[in-house]
Amino acid sequence: MLQKIRHVKYYSGRDGRLPGGNMKLSGRKKFIYYWLPVLLYCLLIFIQSSYSSPENIPSLPYIDKVIHFAVYAILGILFFRAFRTQRFKENINMVIMLSILSSSLYGMSDEVHQYFVPHRDADIMDFLADVMGSICGVYVIKFIKK
Repeated sequence: MLQKIRHVKYYSGRDGRLPGGNMKLSGRKKFIYYWLPVLLYCLLIFIQSSYSSPENIPSLPYIDKVIHFAVYAILGILFFRAFRTQRFKENINMVIMLSILSSSLYGMSDEVHQYFVPHRDADIMDFLADVMGSICGVYVIKFIKK
């Protein structure tokens, strides 16, 4: 019996992208690409919250709430992006819920942290701005990814 022989083309880095689509990332590369930005951004928020409140904030009304909203919208987007790499990635409702919950809980922990920082205080309105920013960021990225 004759066997069918198939020609196999070997891939080299000079050939550009693989013809079959995206390459699978290893566990370490997946962590670095998707989860490390989340952790670094959370660290950045924590460090910024550890300082006393700046004295020269622009005198625009509710500017601090807008900043909270924007910061946690970005955090929600980062969580959404990271959770899309998990086993349950096809369950978009689970990804949305976990992204909003994770970024909102981090917002709550940040407000508790600020309570113990001199010249800072915990504010429920800041927490609500964090939650609203998380929700908005997650839904914006969901619709962009569609």
